Amino acid sequence: MQNLRNDLSERLLEFAANTIKLGARLGRTAAGRHVAGQLMRSGTSSGANYEEACGAESRPDFIHKLQIVLKEVKEPLYWLRLIQKASLIHPADQNLSALLQEATELANIVAKSIITARTPR
Repeated sequence: MQNLRNDLSERLLEFAANTIKLGARLGRTAAGRHVAGQLMRSGTSSGANYEEACGAESRPDFIHKLQIVLKEVKEPLYWLRLIQKASLIHPADQNLSALLQEATELANIVAKSIITARTPR
């Protein structure tokens, strides 16, 4: 169980770092600055919230905090899709595609973790 937590924690940390890198590449237009800020805030918060969930005081507290992680990991999906739709980065950019894929996978992992945590023992 500890390895799974460490793996997810590391993936969330890597995702946060990659959203920062992508945000730094967005144009210096008003739109680019706005979206970059939103992406970096949302892309970095899920990992911090996950670390907090790992220190939960009870099972209900853990589930509640994981639900926050799920909300926070879904938000960057919106900003990444907007970057793609508004062509703020070249549509074929591999980093953008990889981040979209990773955000989707992370959301699926966290959602499944919530279901598992809700299952009575």
